[in-house]
Amino acid sequence: MGSISLRNLSVLTPAPLFRDLTLTLGGRDRLGIVAGNGTGKTTLLRCMAGLAEPTEGEVVQSRGLRVGIVMQEIPEDLMDLSLHEAVLSGLPPGEREGNEWRADIMLDTFAAPEPMRGQSLRTLSGGWQRLALIARASIDEPDILLLDEPTNHLDLEKLFWLERWIREGAGPIPMAIVSHDRDFLDACTTRTLFLRPEASVMFAHPFSRARALLAEQDSALADRNEKDRKEIRKLRQNAGALRNVGINSGSDLLLTKAKQLKKRADDIEEGLQALHRDRPGEVRLASRSTHARVLLAAENLTVRRPDGGILFTIPKLEVAQGDRIVVLGRNGVGKSQLVRLLNGAVRDPDAHPGIRVSPSAILGYTDQDLSQIPPRETPLGFILSAFRLGDRQSKALLAGAGFAIEQQQRPIGTLSPGQKARLGLLALRLTEPNLYLMDEPTNHVDVPGREALEAEILATDATGILVSHDRRFIETIGTRFLLVDGRKVREIETPEIFYAALRAG
Repeated sequence: MGSISLRNLSVLTPAPLFRDLTLTLGGRDRLGIVAGNGTGKTTLLRCMAGLAEPTEGEVVQSRGLRVGIVMQEIPEDLMDLSLHEAVLSGLPPGEREGNEWRADIMLDTFAAPEPMRGQSLRTLSGGWQRLALIARASIDEPDILLLDEPTNHLDLEKLFWLERWIREGAGPIPMAIVSHDRDFLDACTTRTLFLRPEASVMFAHPFSRARALLAEQDSALADRNEKDRKEIRKLRQNAGALRNVGINSGSDLLLTKAKQLKKRADDIEEGLQALHRDRPGEVRLASRSTHARVLLAAENLTVRRPDGGILFTIPKLEVAQGDRIVVLGRNGVGKSQLVRLLNGAVRDPDAHPGIRVSPSAILGYTDQDLSQIPPRETPLGFILSAFRLGDRQSKALLAGAGFAIEQQQRPIGTLSPGQKARLGLLALRLTEPNLYLMDEPTNHVDVPGREALEAEILATDATGILVSHDRRFIETIGTRFLLVDGRKVREIETPEIFYAALRAG
């Protein structure tokens, strides 16, 4: 069984993404890699696979190591291949002819429907495209598997399947997994690396336990730094006083003692460790006040497909202040259609007579495609035109959301998915709504961003209807749960009822 060893690995661009990283991936390791968007996770995987060169240090692969890697973006040259051809292309060119059966076995393992196997990747859902890349990376039986955001676009049913496959079906090969899905990391990893520009930290635990230990370590470091700073101030004050007395009295002994105290203060200061900040501070969610008890109500609400066919009907729905209703259901049942329908009703109540919206309702809407953000506009132009806060304040808010000055001037369509998600959440915060309609608001949002959004929703006791595949997010912020099952909708006590049905198949 092979291994990858990193020795004092650093990547500077020119600011450090990470530095002096030393670790070995081998045996039965399942390493979770956690960091904010744009902070080096993908770069680290590429270095491990031999696809990128580090600035300093070295990557040592065991002799003859076969590495399978799944990147976030689908190579364009695969998009027009059939699902079967795309998976088969994971074999070396000289081994493909006569080994088509290996692609069949992989697709059987991934439970790909027979009619789908002849379809081009371009026509498949984002979830099946993601599974195709994982199957392609696995077909050549690699010694190590590197997965970059493997849960992107997966619905909960496929997510549970992928967790089982990693734990049981993939075999004992070592893996490094980059993900923002905290429950997925808990289910699939044994170690956690928190990638940081100053000093990365690793724990021999899955995410949740490692996250708690990291918080304790960061808190202890902050306390120690504060204690040391107090000691530094005291030493320098004493050194200054001794120096003044020594000069006035002509005492070389006191001057020497003053220099010793100053040197001790300098040594302590040099040993201070920088505290990690996930990202600069952002504007927080704020909820405009309203005296309305019910912000949205509907009776016999029918949700339809774009072609007019009925998906499901809700006999009665009331969204009272403080309700955070999470809509659950398998892919394709109409959850996103419900959010779009309610968004249209809030914006134009006269067009939807069966839906009553409080006059004091201020809508905050975001969908999984971030359609509310114009792709040809720049982030600065979008914030300026949408909120009219002035050039200086808009630039400051964007900088606080993690957008450097040069990024503020680029077309939104050229930004990474994570950057677009941050921009969408910034716009949501600046709207200061009291009624939220959010469809997959955590898509492409990193762990610190998800934790911040959860804390803000709870702190403001926000009201709204949400659709999400992020189990931790659902369980943290949800107060009510609607399950869409076929054409029927019912309220359930806990999302675990739905999860159990998915796990059972």
